[in-house]
Amino acid sequence: MKGFYTELVKRTVIFFFQNIWLNSSYTCFYSEINMYQVPNPGLPGCPPGLEYLTQVDQLLIKQKVEFIEALAGFESNNKYEVRNAMGQNVFYAVEENDCLSRQCCGPLRSFTIKVLDNFGQEVITVTRPLKCMSCFFPCCLQELEVQAPPGNTVGYVVQQWHPFSPKFIIENEHREAVLRLHGPFCGWSCLPDVDFEIVTMDEVDKIGKISKQWTGLLREAFTDADNFGIQFPMDLDVKMKAVMIGACFLIDFMFFESGNQP
Repeated sequence: MKGFYTELVKRTVIFFFQNIWLNSSYTCFYSEINMYQVPNPGLPGCPPGLEYLTQVDQLLIKQKVEFIEALAGFESNNKYEVRNAMGQNVFYAVEENDCLSRQCCGPLRSFTIKVLDNFGQEVITVTRPLKCMSCFFPCCLQELEVQAPPGNTVGYVVQQWHPFSPKFIIENEHREAVLRLHGPFCGWSCLPDVDFEIVTMDEVDKIGKISKQWTGLLREAFTDADNFGIQFPMDLDVKMKAVMIGACFLIDFMFFESGNQP
């Protein structure tokens, strides 16, 4: 009888400690999952949702191929994936526009592009008003506004008039000029990649670039889906990094949509 009670106590103690170990294991497991499900906490001076941009100095913006455009020539809303240097998706961008504007105005159309993070939250809104686009009419220069988060303007991309080369001013939320963006002759190049250089206001230092990257003969010929690379200093103001993403969208519409290709 004594041995029976001893064995019972022994099994009870073992069961008790096994439950403690399992509960602690499950707690650690779910804590690890939640660590990836919850966005990073806000950083001082950084718009919510843009915390990841403080850790990168380059991005790849990959436009998704729309087969209906390639086969039928029917213009659809542009969609982009924003990836880091390792090819991991960090943002997803989608144009919001109506069918009439897309078919009648083509790449000249006004647009709103919403940039979402991996949690489906809208973190950047890019807006371009409808304006004519011609180097012979300096009164119709292109302009784009970037908000992060939506409703909070962080900067602008403003085209400067030049008869041959695309030039832009990058402005902060107070409409103060911060950087310049210079493209090649007529916005294109005989080289596979087309570079738009990011330079300081005095045009002395080149601090980065937006590059339209060659995507292959068939893709270039039959679709207007483009790849872009953005390089900027790691310590660049995160708001200006968001504006550079908007500048990339504007460059795509102005120079590399099917209706604008040389």
